[in-house]
Amino acid sequence: MTAGGATCFAFDRLSPRERYKILIGTVVPRPIAFVTTVDKAGTVNAAPYSFFNCLSADPAIVALGVEFRKDGTSKDTARNVQDTGVFTVNIVSDAVLDKMNVCAVPFPPGTDELAAAGLHAVAGAYVASPRIEECPAALECRHYQTLHIGQSREIILGEVLCVHLRAGIVDPKTLHVDPDGLDAIGRMGGHGYVRTRGGFDLPTMSLDEWQAIAAKASPGLASAS
Repeated sequence: MTAGGATCFAFDRLSPRERYKILIGTVVPRPIAFVTTVDKAGTVNAAPYSFFNCLSADPAIVALGVEFRKDGTSKDTARNVQDTGVFTVNIVSDAVLDKMNVCAVPFPPGTDELAAAGLHAVAGAYVASPRIEECPAALECRHYQTLHIGQSREIILGEVLCVHLRAGIVDPKTLHVDPDGLDAIGRMGGHGYVRTRGGFDLPTMSLDEWQAIAAKASPGLASAS
């Protein structure tokens, strides 16, 4: 349906794959969770996911969307989180982009993806799952809750217990994380990615500041507020 110069896609008329394509092309850029987990035997698994974000600071909660395998079973990441109760989210920088992509290869269970990609695991401080040495930041998480969404995906909520940040990219006094130092990669639609360099600041205005600007542009609008 087209109206007002825009096409409306009714999701109840689209297939799951069609809805997926619309969503991943519209909700962009998405941060990438390069997730490390361990199984019951302590074997490390590493896999990237772009259905990921931070949802809360108190408590500190992140959400991870993990698709089921084609046969309906849980992927290694979700199974390991369920079995061990922990996971670590590593932030993907431009420097590790190609190695992260190696870890997205559908290796058989039990494969050491980090070794295949030439990455190195560092023992966690609070959880059994390691962080990735080459990544600029890592969030150690404890399993908080899993939401079973339909037949295709499970949403894993994790409580962040600690964050590792590479030296030099965070101000210890202000806790400001330098975005250029982090150099994070974002996910776009399809096979697309985006770099986060060249950002800009846009402070939120106070009501008084907005009224002052609006008064100059349209005195009636400012007085009506």
